Amino acid sequence: MTPTAQATASARRVVFPFTAIVGQEEMKLALLLNVIDPKIGGVMIMGDRGTGKTTTIRALADLLPEIPVVVNDPFNSDPSDPDLMSDEVRQKAGQGAEIPTEFKKVQMVDLPLGATEDRVCGTIDIEKALSEGVKAFEPGLLAKANRGILYVDEVNLLDDHLVDVLLDSAASGWNTVEREGISIRHPARFVLVGSGNPEEGELRPQLLDRFGMHAEIHTVKEPALRVQIVEQRSEFDQNPPTFLERCQSEQQALQQKIVNAQKLLPEVKIDYDLRVKISEVCSELDVDGLRGDIVTNRAAKALTAFEGRTEVTVDDIRRVITLCLRHRLRKDPLESIDSGYKVEKAFARVFGVELSEDNSSQKNGAGQIKTGVR
Repeated sequence: MTPTAQATASARRVVFPFTAIVGQEEMKLALLLNVIDPKIGGVMIMGDRGTGKTTTIRALADLLPEIPVVVNDPFNSDPSDPDLMSDEVRQKAGQGAEIPTEFKKVQMVDLPLGATEDRVCGTIDIEKALSEGVKAFEPGLLAKANRGILYVDEVNLLDDHLVDVLLDSAASGWNTVEREGISIRHPARFVLVGSGNPEEGELRPQLLDRFGMHAEIHTVKEPALRVQIVEQRSEFDQNPPTFLERCQSEQQALQQKIVNAQKLLPEVKIDYDLRVKISEVCSELDVDGLRGDIVTNRAAKALTAFEGRTEVTVDDIRRVITLCLRHRLRKDPLESIDSGYKVEKAFARVFGVELSEDNSSQKNGAGQIKTGVR
């Protein structure tokens, strides 16, 4: 690490390392896969209070490698990808002008519960537009979140129309603001992460379906694991630099694994027969629309790339299919069976594999991942 990088690192807020987070495999797997392929469509994390949801998401943002951005650009424009550039930067690039760039940490933007639509999307200064003839735009949180992570805690308490706006931007990769006949749009490609406590109410099924993956997390029950978590947190709070140093090699290894997976992803192939079987599972479970099929294919490919392979296996699909489909099943209030278990049963039947008790997603968190994450 160069002296400049060290100075920048020390100036940043200290964040608990991702590789030191114990348990919660489902959540960690879903987050990592979305970082490898943001087109999966984000993660909805539902679980008990105090289970480390916010800590894990902050840790993930801190873990990610720095990205090249255009200097002083409010949209974190990519200097080389036109799809991730603001109109102004694209215009300059088209004219062959020199575009100054710098490397920045991936942004994690917290969306406060009381945020207004103007704060989220940005505002147009009509007065300035009429008097000076320029499109005066004040960027919002979606601009700041471009190429980063947008985190909405207690998403089930957020106004439905705001959730709609977020999901539309996440799906299209663009945010459009229109006012009095003036229209401005900018890139807004981010990983959308929502979290909530089921006791405080569920999201509408139409909105829930728009999240690519749905992770369920529960309070750790084993006393020994609880003690380990408490001790680690205490160690970190007492001496963050020493704790971070101890985790540094694991953090760097995981960071490199993510970078390698992002590069390998375009080469990953999924056999036609496996694609047909994924669609068979979705059909058998009566999943509305085709989002379930698309997301399961993408997630399986991302997991394959993460493990350094180019051919998707049945086991890759097994490890992601519950995360991709459990929130898309129609709810029957009289049924006591867990939706995740229903997905696993359908998967086992269609793929012709045995569903052992160990495979229950509640027991092993949809398949452990070898990340160096404890």
